[in-house]
Amino acid sequence: MPDAADVSVILPAYRAAETMGRALQSIADQTMPPGEVIVVDDGSDDGTADIVRGFAVNLPKNITLKLIEQANAGAGAARNRALAKATKPWIAFLDADDVWLPEKLEQSMAAITDQDLDLVAHNGLTVVGDVKSLNDCAKRFHEYANPYVGLYRKGYLDTCTVVMRRNDAMAAGGFDETLRNAQDFELWLRVLRNPGKRFAVLTPVLSEAFETPGSIMSFIERRLTCCRIVAVRYAGDLRCKPGGSFGSLWYRLVAVHVEAVAAYRNRGDLPRAGWAALRLPWALVVDTLRVAIGGAEDRQEFLKPEQPKTNTPE
Repeated sequence: MPDAADVSVILPAYRAAETMGRALQSIADQTMPPGEVIVVDDGSDDGTADIVRGFAVNLPKNITLKLIEQANAGAGAARNRALAKATKPWIAFLDADDVWLPEKLEQSMAAITDQDLDLVAHNGLTVVGDVKSLNDCAKRFHEYANPYVGLYRKGYLDTCTVVMRRNDAMAAGGFDETLRNAQDFELWLRVLRNPGKRFAVLTPVLSEAFETPGSIMSFIERRLTCCRIVAVRYAGDLRCKPGGSFGSLWYRLVAVHVEAVAAYRNRGDLPRAGWAALRLPWALVVDTLRVAIGGAEDRQEFLKPEQPKTNTPE
């Protein structure tokens, strides 16, 4: 049995009884196992915690499994709880409905050592039903001479691909629990805004992220709103970088609205797809003004016209 890596795996879970065993098995199958796995059951009522307890005997002996149960407080609060309890210098993230491929940790830790990195990620597959598609994070990483500009504009790091220093996450204050979406993207930007921080994205496919009707990625309107908040919050960091604050802000706003339009169209919800497209000019004006005047309090609701009625749940 290989030595365990100095990595704490943070695994939040909510009503994940059907997928938890698959996620934990992907950790057990690592060619370089982590030192510990911290599962935070965020108020599940479907026996998720029982699945975790029952799986403990299947983990290699050199992996410590910790289970924390709490009242439902959201994914950010669950990750922060695990972050506070982690004992290893490196942390890796896995959601209960996703899986790692066997060499994920071994290749990630090798890159960290060889390239003296503070954060590493990699390519992965996005799985929707029976369809698997490549999320080519490495290509997006190399598209810009300044990788922070590319990260801000395209937000390409999947949570389940990231390994980073625990101290960096702690010093940044952990995940912003007031954001109901894009918490991970916001943390990457907050940590990597320091020009001394080094990160890279590996080409190998080392994870599979499953999109299901109840997954956080399925809440299109919520994601759009939170991505706008994050875009305004960090636009100023790009003032002296290629494209500047406003060029990068406009790029990001167009990208997230196009993403929302496509997501609604894929659902067959053409009224909301049209509404998301029509709101782009409004967002460009309002958010440009927010950045220009230094940003109003970014947690308050954005001013926008009333959303049209629809039968599709959000």
